[in-house]
Amino acid sequence: MGLLPSFATWKQDLPASIVVALVALPLCLGVALASGAPLFSGLIAGIVGGIVIGLLSKSPLSVSGPAAGLTVIVFDAIQSLPSFQAFTLAVVLAGAMQMLFSLSRSGVLAEFVPSSVITGMLAAIGLILILKQVPHAVGYDGDPSGEFAFAQTDGMNTLSTLWFSLTDKLTMGAVVISVISIAFLFWWDANKPKDGPLKLLPGPLVVVAGAVGLNALFGVVAPGLQLEREHLVEVPIADGFSGFVGLFSLPDFGQIGNATVWTVAITLAIVASLESLLSVTAVDELDPQRRTTDKNHELFAQGGGNLVSGLIGGLPVTSVIVRSSANVDSGASSKLSTIMHGSWLLLSVVLIPAILNLIPLAALAAVLIQTGYKLTKPALFLKRWKQGYTQFVPFVVTIAAIMFTDLLIGIIIGLAVGFVFVVARNFRPAVSFVCDTDGKSCMIRARRNLYFIHKYELQKALGRVPAGADLLIDLSATSYVDLDNIDIINAFVRGAPFRDIKVSVRGDIAEKSAPLVNAPRRELVHI
Repeated sequence: MGLLPSFATWKQDLPASIVVALVALPLCLGVALASGAPLFSGLIAGIVGGIVIGLLSKSPLSVSGPAAGLTVIVFDAIQSLPSFQAFTLAVVLAGAMQMLFSLSRSGVLAEFVPSSVITGMLAAIGLILILKQVPHAVGYDGDPSGEFAFAQTDGMNTLSTLWFSLTDKLTMGAVVISVISIAFLFWWDANKPKDGPLKLLPGPLVVVAGAVGLNALFGVVAPGLQLEREHLVEVPIADGFSGFVGLFSLPDFGQIGNATVWTVAITLAIVASLESLLSVTAVDELDPQRRTTDKNHELFAQGGGNLVSGLIGGLPVTSVIVRSSANVDSGASSKLSTIMHGSWLLLSVVLIPAILNLIPLAALAAVLIQTGYKLTKPALFLKRWKQGYTQFVPFVVTIAAIMFTDLLIGIIIGLAVGFVFVVARNFRPAVSFVCDTDGKSCMIRARRNLYFIHKYELQKALGRVPAGADLLIDLSATSYVDLDNIDIINAFVRGAPFRDIKVSVRGDIAEKSAPLVNAPRRELVHI
């Protein structure tokens, strides 16, 4: 897949791109607000994530933009640096570092993440979306849409904000709009026409247009229900072309010698790379065609995006699950959808910012709530439960950890638990021992590859072989036996004649990674 996208799938990608743009709009603004950055810097990151990374990336479905998982880091960095332009210099440097990461083949790290942790991350983000968007759906917009951390900057948390919004901050106009919007979205999913012109009509676009019209109708027939400015989208409106150009800014290259700038750049490069790799891996799992993204090339694409975003005054970007999952659920087929979504964002903020500012946040919250539900369907929990506790426990722990901390810390906790189960599985019996009733014929079988951790188990099995027995050591199920275990087998073979034990070995030892050595050939009988 080259830089230029194919237009063969435009019928699938066009409606998906519109849905993703509607999902991205409040998140771009919300992440900027939560990060303490200019609102337009979030839109710049969203546009760059769509167009620039869309062109550079080989991922067919991943969508990039400003990430909620970076808000705490970005907020602290902006506060610690002398200017926002010094921060964007750190973003530029982080992008260059990510491009260097790609040359070191660091993307392979994503392949070692257990699938239970990946699906746990998806489910957690789905639950967080629902919990975080319900307050917006009922008219409380105190917490930015792009804030995903449990502990909020306003001193509240996800659960207390949810309770506060439902008990003290209900706005009936928002409730009416969000309830109608959610009901329509689920109905549209089940009853969307399979052919004809309406096939290309995205449900979220209908919801947003309908919400704008309904809010205007409230102003005429029920003024008490009409939503005020604080409950609508707030896109910066430039005063003419020169004013629009003024919303962009160059980095302060004079801060290149500032040690704090480099510290922030290294932190952003590492965290943004990890989030992007995990997100792209998760999107590959969601892809109906099961395509696999080149993770090393993705690091290069992400680095290029951050380089451009920082150069024109934008926030750092990563591949993000919410927009990507909306892209998948909307039926996108190629990266054309990602590029088009960035183009819609650019055109809308240039041409129709005043119209965007008529969109109720409650309608966009409805779109995000439906997206969250698709990420955390009950069937997903049931599927992991049926797969056994080794899959279910890391899955649930990852969900809880992400929900009650933040994305990065939660994933680290989930990975730790997942690796504990991986290690525990390797400590299951790898060697079996059986003898016939009279103890004359015995067999020791390696059930899988033998490593140093299996030495005690192998020695214990060999120690149970009675004198005078015929022993078969079956290594046919292994592709590797390390030298520690080879030495143990060799020692047993050399001492076997003194106990009148005849040893046979099944398996082509010559092809093992560590072949049997120093053993008398007459004592090894290959079957």
